[in-house]
Amino acid sequence: MTASLAAPLLVALIATALAFDFLNGLHDAANSIATIVSTRVLSPSLAVFWAAFFNFVAFLVFGLSVAQTVGKGIVEPEIVTAGVIFAALFGAIAWNVVTWLLGIPSSSSHALIGGLVGAGAARAGLHAIVWSGFFKTASAIVLSPLIGFALALALVAAVSWIFVRSTPFAVDKLFRTLQFGSAALYSLGHGGNDAQKTMGIIAVLLYSQGYMPEGFHVPLWVVLSCQTAMALGTLFGGWRIVHTMGSKITRLSPMRGFCAETGGAITLFLATGLGVPVSTTHTITGAIVGVGAARRTSAVRWNVAQNIVVAWVLTLPATALISAAVYWAVGG
Repeated sequence: MTASLAAPLLVALIATALAFDFLNGLHDAANSIATIVSTRVLSPSLAVFWAAFFNFVAFLVFGLSVAQTVGKGIVEPEIVTAGVIFAALFGAIAWNVVTWLLGIPSSSSHALIGGLVGAGAARAGLHAIVWSGFFKTASAIVLSPLIGFALALALVAAVSWIFVRSTPFAVDKLFRTLQFGSAALYSLGHGGNDAQKTMGIIAVLLYSQGYMPEGFHVPLWVVLSCQTAMALGTLFGGWRIVHTMGSKITRLSPMRGFCAETGGAITLFLATGLGVPVSTTHTITGAIVGVGAARRTSAVRWNVAQNIVVAWVLTLPATALISAAVYWAVGG
């Protein structure tokens, strides 16, 4: 298929990828704003504007190592076709819509990775998968929430020790202000890691269609388009999942909200720097559970956390199967 013949299909697929990015922002808006909304530091309408701004400017802070991993580190770029990308996006979008309607904070990131693996394997078999990149991403399902949990737990302990002689009113007032910064940092980490996954998808699509004779890279217009789509999605919020993240797992105070956001932000900054496409949903959930457990284990609604974990485990195989079925159905 030549570049000129592929142009209409290419435009449609890029639009579909940006639609996924928009849904990613919509679906994962809760990750950025659940704590600051549930602690009533910001109203939902102001919180989404705050999160969307920092989602967008993330490209000014981070490199594009995550986009490189997704573009050529999950499946071999040479086997990617328009059909593979369509099936991967369809599977990821379908899973996102289902979990959003159910109010389950599953991972948009792993939905996309699972879709790419399923469609790639359907086209060229399991040898098309870059196993080192896949296992690096899959291991983050376990590691990112654990790191977020540990950091948030440590932050609560440190903050409680530092302010042991302060009055609850003074602590609450201080951390209501500090939460603006922690929410901004988390939104920055979210935009830096999540938007790059769609950048990688669009870049490998362009590469497969012969638009990159100089070699695989991520054009600036792709970067700006993906950051804009994610920011717009965030503006529309994700109120069903905000409720789950902000109140159903554990009760949050401004201090604990600050610790959860900061622990999650540090985890995302580390992962993005290492080029690992992690789940922002998993990360902030682990951090929220950490601050709840710091108070007492009974403060965490473990049945809610258990349902979330089940969705995490199902995401990769479910989206892989959906995308493989779609690839076979459309005939590649």
